Amino acid sequence: MLYISSSHQKKTCSVVMFISDMSGREPLYKKAFVFFSSPVPKEFVNHIKSDTSVLPRIGALREMNLEYFPIDSQTFLMQGFITDHETALEDLFSEEAEKSRRFEVCLNTMATRIATVFASLKEFPIVRYRAVKSQDTSTATTRDLIPSKLAEAVWNCLLKYKSIPNFPQTETCELFILDRSVDQIAPVIHEWTYDAMCHDLLDMEGNKYMLEFPSKSGGPPEKKEVLLEDHDPVWLELRHAHIADASERLHDKMTTFKSRNKAAQVQSSRDGGELSTRDMQKIVQALPQYNEIVEKLSLHVEIAGTINKLIREMGLRELGQLEQDLVFGDAGAKDVINFLRTKQDASSENKLRLLMIYASVYPDRFEGDKASKLMQLARLSPEDMKVVNNMQLLGGSSKIKKETTGFSLKFDGQKKKQAERKDRTGEEETWQLFRFYPMIEELIENLSKGELSKNDYACINEPKPTVQDKSQSGSMRAIPTPAAPTEKRPAYSKRSRRTAMWARPHSSDDGYSSDSVLKNAAADFKRMGQRLFVFIIGGATRSELRVCHKLTAKLKREVVLGSSSFDDPPQYITKLKLLSEKDLSKGAPQPNFW
Repeated sequence: MLYISSSHQKKTCSVVMFISDMSGREPLYKKAFVFFSSPVPKEFVNHIKSDTSVLPRIGALREMNLEYFPIDSQTFLMQGFITDHETALEDLFSEEAEKSRRFEVCLNTMATRIATVFASLKEFPIVRYRAVKSQDTSTATTRDLIPSKLAEAVWNCLLKYKSIPNFPQTETCELFILDRSVDQIAPVIHEWTYDAMCHDLLDMEGNKYMLEFPSKSGGPPEKKEVLLEDHDPVWLELRHAHIADASERLHDKMTTFKSRNKAAQVQSSRDGGELSTRDMQKIVQALPQYNEIVEKLSLHVEIAGTINKLIREMGLRELGQLEQDLVFGDAGAKDVINFLRTKQDASSENKLRLLMIYASVYPDRFEGDKASKLMQLARLSPEDMKVVNNMQLLGGSSKIKKETTGFSLKFDGQKKKQAERKDRTGEEETWQLFRFYPMIEELIENLSKGELSKNDYACINEPKPTVQDKSQSGSMRAIPTPAAPTEKRPAYSKRSRRTAMWARPHSSDDGYSSDSVLKNAAADFKRMGQRLFVFIIGGATRSELRVCHKLTAKLKREVVLGSSSFDDPPQYITKLKLLSEKDLSKGAPQPNFW
């Protein structure tokens, strides 16, 4: 079996090697099954057909359209995906990006991989994107045009798929293309969910955690690698919960388990006395389940305990409160300066993240020599402050007004408000520091309600408005034109109508059942509306993935998050620092595999 990826150069090489292996009197294999991960050029197919000795030996020759990596694989609906472009931020937004050939290569490859998502799911989207920020498009920079360029490239790829059998000819879903400029706070603010805290505070490699436990021989502690992933029901249930909520629920689960599991009851009640035959029988029957559940619960109890210890030691509650107060306009310069003066022992990374949030809310405080004074107060190096300076490269035009001397973080021509977020009405803050929400939550809800501004978010294939929509000319609706009476049936999402394994109800008497947000929505699985795909160029965050889970249940439609990569704060900061490096190939961060 031969699997051939999307790169034209790789395809050419693979096809040449394939023909070499399968031609002649003595081929390397009797039969070959060839699968292309994306559309294959006709000249490649003709090249294979031209060798008459190879043709009879081909068992299959197919296009699979699988140029992406799904995220959250336990969900049959696929909650997210990445195109595996770890260097997209540098390739597209760096100072030298416009002059580099990597700019076009990155955009075109990304578009091809995004298009294969829709080809594999048999979906044809309405393509929306963040429009150019500048009112005068002639003055727009290449960075301003990145979402529109990607949208156009994806659209061109999608048109080619219309010849695929059973591929819909009218719109069945929506694709919303954004870039990292829509929210520069989400990648660096401390996110207080169990999932985000694990990846932010613990020394993890992707989803791998190194667990230490006492040695049976009495020697040094032993280590065991464990995976925090979708096959772990405790992880599925708690990953989007606030760390305080997760800690409480873990304690409750352990208590409930001990009170209901037969092996745990016998073990706690024997008090060193001899066991009866009946007790032994109960233990043997419950032991396999007991060991598995104790191991899982103990793992998460230890992880949550480690995280809470680090939160106390690093003083993250005070820092997190200041971060969120800044975002919602409840704190200002005096609060930041006071924190930097009194918390000199805070880590350089945490102080840098605080200044990045401060710069997003108060860009004028970084004009002239103000930035260098803040750097000195925070005891950060010029290399660290380069990250704050590079934030302007994501904000569109880098032009600075003539009357301004020195550096300015004014990302666009409009004066920024003192608050970057407004408190969401109708949503109570159950847990402290759970106030923050990523900007895509507001954008997705506005899109679903048809309240997105056409000036800010354009559409390539805007469906014709219905009678109800004509009154809302200033916004765009998410409802396509109904199918004509002559058609057999309207376009629809070709999702399976069977209930996925993860969505089937699970119950137990040990308090160990999973209640992931999508499992709760399983009853409405068949009645879900059109899929909504949100793609963020330059990296997405765990808070944004959490929001897509939340909105899937709230909006009764699958909200799928796509991105060039998924980044935790340290990886994102490293990538941002590289935007002003001349040689982008040096110091590139390692891929963060889930």
